[in-house]
Amino acid sequence: MEIAQTSQTGWLDTLRAHAREHAFAAWGLGLSALAVVLLLAQSLVQVIAGEATAVLRYALAGGAAGFIATALGAVPALFLRGIPQRVEDSMLGMAAGMMLAASAFSLLLPGLEAGAGILGSKPFGAGVVVLGMALGVLLMLGLDAFTPHEHDKTGPCGPGYERCGRVWLFVFAIALHNLPEGMAIGVGFSHADMGVGLPLVTAIALQDIPEGLAVALALRGAGLTPTTAVLVAGASGLLEPVGALLGVGLASGLAVAYPVGLGLAAGAMIFVVSHEVIPETHRNGHQTPATIGLMAGFALMMALDTTLG
Repeated sequence: MEIAQTSQTGWLDTLRAHAREHAFAAWGLGLSALAVVLLLAQSLVQVIAGEATAVLRYALAGGAAGFIATALGAVPALFLRGIPQRVEDSMLGMAAGMMLAASAFSLLLPGLEAGAGILGSKPFGAGVVVLGMALGVLLMLGLDAFTPHEHDKTGPCGPGYERCGRVWLFVFAIALHNLPEGMAIGVGFSHADMGVGLPLVTAIALQDIPEGLAVALALRGAGLTPTTAVLVAGASGLLEPVGALLGVGLASGLAVAYPVGLGLAAGAMIFVVSHEVIPETHRNGHQTPATIGLMAGFALMMALDTTLG
C-alpha cells in the first residue's frame, strides 16, 4: 500500500512540475476540457430522451468505418517489414491533404453556414466557429503536452514518459491522432445530415488505410511481432467510434453547439496535421513527394465532397 501511495505521489509531483513548466498548455487543457464537459452535459438530455437515436447509429457506423479502414491498412504489415521512406511520406502526405480538405469543406464551411443561419449574422456565425476552432486547438495542445507518448522520429515526450514502455508510448501517440478524427465523424452526423457526414467519413476512412499501415510498421520497428503489431494498430482504430460518440454529444444539444462542435473538430484535426503529420513527412528529405501527396489528397477530398455532399 505504501509503495502504491509513494508511486502515486511521485506521479502527481511529476504532473505538477510539468504543469508549471507548460502553464499555457495546462490552462488551455483545463479551459477546453471544461467547455467539452459543458457541451456534453447540455446534450445529455437529448440522448437520454431518445431524440438522438438515429444520429448515434450514423455516428457509430461512421466510427466503425474508420476502425475497419485502420485495421485493413495494418494487415500488409504481416508480410512487410517496411516500405520505402519516400513512399511512406507520400502516403502520409496524401492523408494529411485529405484531413485538411475534410476540415475545410466538411466541417468549417457547414459550420459557417449553420452559425450564420442560427445567429442571423455571418460575422457572429464565423465567430462561434472560430471559438470552436480555438477550443479544439487548446484541447489538442493540452493533450499533446500532458499525454506521455512517442513518435517514430522525435522520441518520447509528456510527463512521466519514462514510466511507460515504448510500445505504450506509441499507442498513446496513435490515440492522439484518432480521437479528433472520430470526433469529427460524430459532429458531422450530429444533425443526421448525410451531406456533411458522408464525405467526411469517406475521407477519414480512406486516409486511415495508409495511416494504419504506417502505425503497424512503426510498432514492428518498436519490437512487436508482426501479428501483435497488426492487432495493436487495428485496435487503435477503436478510438474513432469512441470519438464519434463524443462528437455527437458535443454538437447535439443547443443549436449553437453544432457550429461550435464543427469548429472544434476542425481545429483539432488541423492541429494534428500541422503539428504531427506534416513535420513527420518532411523529416527525411522527401518534402516534394510529400507535398505532391498532400495536394493530391486535398484535390481528391474536394472532389468527393462535391460529389457526395
